[in-house]
This record gives sequence, structure tokens and C-alpha cells, in this order.
Amino acid sequence: MAAVPTSTTPGAAPARPRGARGALRRLTPARILFFLIFLGVPLAIYVVFVVSPFLQAFYYSLTDWRGLSRAPQFIGLENYVTLFHDPVFLKALRNNLILLVTLPLITITLAFTLAVLVTVGGDSRGAIRGVPGATVYRVVSFFPYAIPAVVVGILFAFVYSPNGGLLNGLLQAVGLDVSIGWLGERRFAMAAIIAAVVWSLVGFYMVLFVAAIKSIPSEVVEAARIDGAGRLRLAVQVVLPMVRGNVSTAAVYMGIMALDMFVFVNVMTPTGGTGKSTEVVSRYLYETAFSESRFGLASAMGVVMALLTMAMAVLVLVISRGKDEA
Repeated sequence: MAAVPTSTTPGAAPARPRGARGALRRLTPARILFFLIFLGVPLAIYVVFVVSPFLQAFYYSLTDWRGLSRAPQFIGLENYVTLFHDPVFLKALRNNLILLVTLPLITITLAFTLAVLVTVGGDSRGAIRGVPGATVYRVVSFFPYAIPAVVVGILFAFVYSPNGGLLNGLLQAVGLDVSIGWLGERRFAMAAIIAAVVWSLVGFYMVLFVAAIKSIPSEVVEAARIDGAGRLRLAVQVVLPMVRGNVSTAAVYMGIMALDMFVFVNVMTPTGGTGKSTEVVSRYLYETAFSESRFGLASAMGVVMALLTMAMAVLVLVISRGKDEA
């Protein structure tokens, strides 16, 4: 049996086993300090300000806490049973789910369309450019995002006013003798709020997509144009697959926005609209906690929405990763 060769270099230090060397490297003061600063501190902050409040809210959701008692009574899952037998909560949850579908779809579609127009939607011959005046469109489209959501809600409340509102005024100017209370009508209230949110946010996501499209190599776009791809085909079959990650990120953020909506709904329809037509869980949670002092029940609402938000984010990311791997 042949002998295993060993190092015979004069003066060479004996070789240490790899496992022992790795253990010593992991235990050096510099590595310990590195992990404490760059992993331990952020992890501690996350636990204190994210995980701990969530666990505390979950605990309170299992009690009948009224906001003042130091030792609330433990009632188990009774608050959750109450929630899913509460018609107002179920209606608010349904409205949030409707917003979860419509808001990201409308906002991201419009933002992507505008982004394509101002980047590669210009003349199909010559240099790649956007439509004429693309720079102006970027600035004008982004301007609404710079306005606080509360101000946007107040502005649109005036726009939708049945007495001298801008929208009714425009309809009357074109010959339609109408005086509709847009935020008071069950048929129109939710659509009116969605329009305000889309107007406020579409510019931000347009800028996000513009940055993503600018990072696409120009050779790819030029090759598609040489192959005869029109603007629609270029946008859907070439640009969209290459910015799918940005679209997924936008969908997650818009989904979180749709599952919140407290500011817009509370400003434009302070009581949740006629017949609770625009009620959302966040506004109902606020009312339950601070108007009725039922903090245990409100905590249960918060836990339900937190779980729904996490499920939505995971679903979007899993779908996006599945498409990337395919």
C-alpha cells in the first residue's frame, strides 16, 4: 500500500486540519466584532421594533383588553370568532381585497405604459428615444407623488363635491346636467377613491420603471426593432420580461398600500362611506380601538391584516421567481 506523501519543506509549519483552522477563524475577535455590529445590531433593532410589537399585538388579540387594564382577561380566540361574524369587518375585508386586485393592476399598467412611452416609445427609426416632450411628461407625472396623501384626499374631496365640484362642473360644461355626490354614492365612491390613489402614485412607479428600462442594453431594443417589433410587441415581449423584478417589487408595495388605505378613506369618507361602501380594515380598526376602546378586538384585526400582507408579499415573490426560473 503506497504511503501518503507529506510536505517536507524545511522550516514549514505543520499543516493544521481544515476544520480547526475554520473554527479558529470564526472565533477571532475581529470576526466576532463584525457580526455583532453588522448582524447583531440590525437583528436586535428588528426584534425590538418589528417582531416584539407583533407578538405583543398577538397577545392582546387573545384578551379583552380595553386599553386601561394592566391585567386583561385572557379569552383565547374569541376576538377572531367575533371578527369573522362581524358584517362590517367582512365588508371592510372584501373592500381591501378588491383594492388589492384593482389598485396594483391599474397603477402598474399605467406606470409601465408611461415609462415605455417616455423611454423607447418614440420614432421607430434612428436613435432610441421617447415620445416628444418626454422630459416634461416625467416631471408632470411625478409631481402628484410629491403631494402628501392627506392633501390629495382633501383636493379630491373638493373635486368630487356635489356642490360646485370640478368633476360635476366639467360634466355640466359638456352638456350633462348632473349633480352627483361621487363620494356619497355607493356605486361610485370606491372608484372615486381608487382614481385619487392612482393619480397620486402612478408617477412614482413610472420613474421606477423608467430607471429599469434605461438599464436594458440598447442592443436588445435595437435588435427587436430590426426584427420588426412594433411598440406594443417591444413593450410586452422585450421590455416587460427584462424589468419583471421591478414589476414584482411595485406589486408588493402597491399590495401593501391596498391593504392599508387608511389615509385616503379616512379623509375622503370619514365614516366609511354610505352603507360602509368604502370601509377598509385599517379605518375600522382605528374606530374600534380609539372610539370604542376595544383594543383586544382591534389587535385581532391587525394580526389578520399582517398575516394577509405577508401572504400577499410571499405569493408575489414566489410567482415572480417561478417565472424567472422558467
